[in-house]
Amino acid sequence: MKTSPIDLFHSAIRLYDNGRVQAEERQMHGELNGWTVATFHVETDEDVHPDYWEMHPGAEEAVCVLAGGVRIFLRPEGPGSEEATTLKAGNVFIVPRGRWHRLELDGPSDLMSITLRNGTRLEKRAEGQSGA
Repeated sequence: MKTSPIDLFHSAIRLYDNGRVQAEERQMHGELNGWTVATFHVETDEDVHPDYWEMHPGAEEAVCVLAGGVRIFLRPEGPGSEEATTLKAGNVFIVPRGRWHRLELDGPSDLMSITLRNGTRLEKRAEGQSGA
């Protein structure tokens, strides 16, 4: 079987329970089976939808910073303010399963996300909310 390089900045890799690994078009939500490995080059906050919370009900998410830096925010589970964590190149943050989160950039960055995307939800942030 002949294999060829896959550009991770344009495709996603899907990892299946049966051991199969497949490159495919990047999809961020919907009915997706298996784990998704997706890599992104992002230039501005708009590239990481900072005005939306994201949540993955089926698994934790590993947010990996390959280059650059980001701030990851967790929405409070009760009264309180957002929890912010700063990540630099070489850092990974594990977002707990079912926890609403969002990103803001410290500058142009290369990011990798690893999670089960099946059932992923997005929710618009309330007007007037601000980051850390």
